[in-house]
Amino acid sequence: MTNTKAGQKQLLNLVFSRVIIAIPVIFGILFIPAGTLNYWEAWVYLAVLFLPMGFVLSYLLKNSPDLLERRMKLREEKGPQKLIVSASAFVIVLAFILPGFDQRYGWSQVPAWLVIAADGCVLLGYALIIWVFRTNRFASRVIEVAENQPVISSGPYALVRHPMYVGTILMYALSPLALGSYWAVLPGLLIIPTLVARILNEEQSLVDDLMGYREYMQRVRYRLFPGIW
Repeated sequence: MTNTKAGQKQLLNLVFSRVIIAIPVIFGILFIPAGTLNYWEAWVYLAVLFLPMGFVLSYLLKNSPDLLERRMKLREEKGPQKLIVSASAFVIVLAFILPGFDQRYGWSQVPAWLVIAADGCVLLGYALIIWVFRTNRFASRVIEVAENQPVISSGPYALVRHPMYVGTILMYALSPLALGSYWAVLPGLLIIPTLVARILNEEQSLVDDLMGYREYMQRVRYRLFPGIW
């Protein structure tokens, strides 16, 4: 019991430290390029981002700390995935920095209704990821196969093989519009080819290391979008 409580406290401290670092970094990425705090699109976006995050973290801490611990892992072990993660990070940072400059210099005039609609799509992506978390407690941030890990084929995994990446695409591809920028949409969309590369490499690892995954691939044909790919 003591070890369990110590482990939970250590996990809580790790989560708290990550959040404390993430909040000022994200604020800086959004508002420093804008040169102003008078940027309503960014404030709405931050509410869309952080309010659900608080509920999710509380839920995982209470109900699935093992999943939360897996989500805290950041470092990939395999070379190809390290390169893909680096490329993804560059694309994401660019997609979040450009809207601030767009706001400062007035490059785009995104109507309020489209901004709000994009925020709704970001929330939809968040909801899909939460559905994945409720279905698959092995949904690690890094590519790994845990001991006695089963193949998950229920919930969203009955529709596509990588539903969490569908949610990720919705969140990152629509975030530039939610932040009021047309110009940042292109780097936002570049998250798709980086995720495609990640999926192709990940599936090879799952076929090699996760018993039953090859058969699952035969049952669920599509990786991201039913009828497309």
